[in-house]
Amino acid sequence: MTQDVTQLSISTDAGLFDAVAAGPPEGRPVLLLHGFPQTGLVWRRQIAAVAAHGYRVVAPDQRGYSPGVRPQRAADYRISLLVDDVVAISEELGWPTFDLVGHDWGGAVAWWTAHAHPGRVRTLTVVSTPHPGALATALRTDEDQRQRSRYMIDWRDTPATEERMLADDAQEIRGFFAGKVPQDSAEAYVRHLSQPGALTAALNWYRAGRPDGTIGPIDVPTLYVWSTGDTAFGPAAAQETRRWVDGPYRFETLQGVSHWVPEEAPELLSHLLLDHLRAHGAY
Repeated sequence: MTQDVTQLSISTDAGLFDAVAAGPPEGRPVLLLHGFPQTGLVWRRQIAAVAAHGYRVVAPDQRGYSPGVRPQRAADYRISLLVDDVVAISEELGWPTFDLVGHDWGGAVAWWTAHAHPGRVRTLTVVSTPHPGALATALRTDEDQRQRSRYMIDWRDTPATEERMLADDAQEIRGFFAGKVPQDSAEAYVRHLSQPGALTAALNWYRAGRPDGTIGPIDVPTLYVWSTGDTAFGPAAAQETRRWVDGPYRFETLQGVSHWVPEEAPELLSHLLLDHLRAHGAY
């Protein structure tokens, strides 16, 4: 079974989200959340693989990445608002429940959404990003993770960060991918973030301040995929994550794979995701 990928515009009270979608409209719904500095394009291989099995798959460009939802204030990128966006998108799509997948910042939003709205999230899959509570523990107790996370503090400087990242034809952004992301995708991300205000909006996720709430253990069936070559998240936070999931939990470690799992190991990730979807939440 093959499915054509289509472009969507999803209207919410916050604004208009751009998205890509595939799979039969009546299929079991799966929502994919990207991270920094990417877009819904990051999931193109997973979209094709999952839609081919009859699921309805939608990958939006999140707040700040969609031009129609690009507020200027850093405070407008608080985690509670990002979670509200997920709920609003799902409601506009007519999905009372859905399977939720996230990578990088999208993974953080996915953890928070599953905690705040467990009745909506059928299953959770998070790639790279540990549970926020596990990350907080590692930042308190593990010097390696503190060093890995220093960039989050450095990127709060503005406008110096934007100027540096976009200098020399966005050499710094291109360098993030270190040959692990397909060249056409890397070029698309650079073009996207070179739009006026786009990079500032993306960096506002880091500048929004501490979460306006607390997060506890996750009750929904959860797959967490971490890779040993991830420079942002180390083993301490990854291993601590199992302490923050009370529901069925599967932890998969990908040896020698970088942070950019969806594009560096697309077939393996698609296999793990499909296996998780089949194992939980009969539809």
